[in-house]
Amino acid sequence: MKRFTSCFFTGVLAVSASFLMPACSAGSAGADGNRRPDSTGLFLINQEGYRPGSAKIALLRLPATEFEVVDEESGRAVYSGKTGKPRYWSLSGDTVRAADFSDLDTPGTYRLVTRQPAASSWPFSIGENVYSDITVASIRAFYFNRSGMEIVPEYGGKWARPAGHPDTSVLIHPSAASPSRPAGTVISSPGGWYDAGDYNKYMVNSGITTYTLLLFLQQYPEYCRELRLNIPESNNTLPDVADELLYNLKWMLTMQDPADGGVYHKLTHKNFSGFVMPHQTTEPRYVVQKSTAAALNFAAVTAMAARVLKNYPGPETENLPETCLRAARKAMAWAREHSDVIYRQPADIQTGEYGDGNLEDEWFWAETELALTGEDPGAINTGYIRDHEFRTPTWNQVEMLGLWSLVLSGQEEFSAAAGLAGGKLMERAGILYKKYNTSPYLVSLDHFEWGSNAEVANQALVKLIAMNISGDEKYLAAIQGDVDYLLGRNATGYCFVTGFGSRSPVNIHHRPSGADGIPEPVPGFLVGGPNTQVMHDCGPLVKRSAFPARSYTDTECSYSTNEIAINWNVPFFYLMGAMDVMTRKAGL
Repeated sequence: MKRFTSCFFTGVLAVSASFLMPACSAGSAGADGNRRPDSTGLFLINQEGYRPGSAKIALLRLPATEFEVVDEESGRAVYSGKTGKPRYWSLSGDTVRAADFSDLDTPGTYRLVTRQPAASSWPFSIGENVYSDITVASIRAFYFNRSGMEIVPEYGGKWARPAGHPDTSVLIHPSAASPSRPAGTVISSPGGWYDAGDYNKYMVNSGITTYTLLLFLQQYPEYCRELRLNIPESNNTLPDVADELLYNLKWMLTMQDPADGGVYHKLTHKNFSGFVMPHQTTEPRYVVQKSTAAALNFAAVTAMAARVLKNYPGPETENLPETCLRAARKAMAWAREHSDVIYRQPADIQTGEYGDGNLEDEWFWAETELALTGEDPGAINTGYIRDHEFRTPTWNQVEMLGLWSLVLSGQEEFSAAAGLAGGKLMERAGILYKKYNTSPYLVSLDHFEWGSNAEVANQALVKLIAMNISGDEKYLAAIQGDVDYLLGRNATGYCFVTGFGSRSPVNIHHRPSGADGIPEPVPGFLVGGPNTQVMHDCGPLVKRSAFPARSYTDTECSYSTNEIAINWNVPFFYLMGAMDVMTRKAGL
């Protein structure tokens, strides 16, 4: 491979659309609504771009053996190389060749092109701040999903909207009734984020989401202090990331019954609302059933919040660490007295269930967080660490969160347990790294379940934290591979983040975006991504590929592939923020 500057041969950009695969359209509307030549059938590339010193690898679905990188402004070739051997991926049903241009580190905007056949990729950037905007957008997406708050033009621009769901008069559902709060009792439970594309709020999904933001705040305090999100709290004494997570944490505190410490599983309408704006839904709202899973999630998050927020004193957090710790103790006491209260959906409630019949992972996570916060240090279950196989975290598989907290705690009294946990983390990271190395698509993902894009982002976090504790930078290329996958180097050819890339989702399953009359969706949301678990959510008129890696549709009705969710956005924010931090530290 070599870098050079020479005149780019005439006509490639003009004729590239003629070489598209038959399955691809001749044009695609990106987030800006413009029609552009659609080269995604031939080139799979990170459509946002690369840090100067990072690995830079595109995938080609064409038989070219050579490629060039062309400067977008001048049309001159600045790099040439040979493609790798063709490799077939059974999960996508196609064959790809790698085009590695990692040696190119000059900032600019480029396209990747081939001569035989003549074709070009979407434009992409190389630059110091290439991930800054998408990092900000991915955390600002939480602001746009706030319940009970008006999104004003000053902060929301054209996506401004009236407030909906103040949740100051919420009913106790019969399943949640207690002696001090019988069915029909009115309580106040304002704030929090809408969970996903619907208007409801769920404790267990808030758990992993709020935890991940707390962990980011703990691990990258200087970056968080510099990050400006343009939200209503931006001028107070806290970092904006802390302000955003507090909006949900304070809601979580309202979901605990002060009489016994139990925690309600969710706050919801009885049924999903239609695609209308938040203020147009006026049906009654309920808190539904206390559950052990909710109590343990709550205890874990509030214990960690008590620990992390001590580092951010000020009027916004006055007495909050102490309040959180008391709440965590009460929730844990309730859970120990009600150790197997599994959430069961009442007959008259049709919204998301978030049911979980196996709570071993929640127990490990909650006990670990309380131990790290100074409550019963001996409660960390080292036998569980030793004997358990730790997997990438999801809302119902949270033991990895306890592992992360333990290995990153830095507390001397937990060094033995942290060493054991570190070994388990490195074991999982090693498995993911091996999958990356053997995948034709250079990604660790090898199964496509609901929210597969979040699985990719969380796999990246496993490798990122493993790299941070071990100092082994071999993981960095694999982490970059996950970034590249989410931003366009995947079998669908989509950059999976709204408002970014040349071909990104427009018709997301998100009620405000579907009802506001604005063609572009709220930016910064990571959609769920391909899966074959649900194939017919849009009915017979929308066909999806039988290949799991390509089974995606940018259609509003496709809640299985095109919905958004807070627990999907949060690992993506963490990942992109960490990449942005690495660029700044490198002084690139």
